Amino acid sequence: YGGSTPRGFDCSGFTSYVYRKVGVKLPRRASLQARYAKKISRSKAKRGDLVFFRSGGRVYHVGIYAGKNKVLHAPRPGRRVGVERIWTRNVTFGRVL
Repeated sequence: YGGSTPRGFDCSGFTSYVYRKVGVKLPRRASLQARYAKKISRSKAKRGDLVFFRSGGRVYHVGIYAGKNKVLHAPRPGRRVGVERIWTRNVTFGRVL
């Protein structure tokens, strides 16, 4: 937890790192990134948009939309960054570019 470099990422550290590489500064925490991004509908989501995973009204995870209902993310400690199907319907999408 708390990783924000290729040596080790947490979810928001990963999204912050990737966006910084293209010149966009994001807040560090997933919940703050959700507030910072412009909310968009699932049908309008494009590759590169942010995907926010929610439970009980709070954001617990963030990744980068890869298209076709998939997300690129840092899943949890000990697992590598990768692409997975979005596993829940409790997501919102955001755009900052």
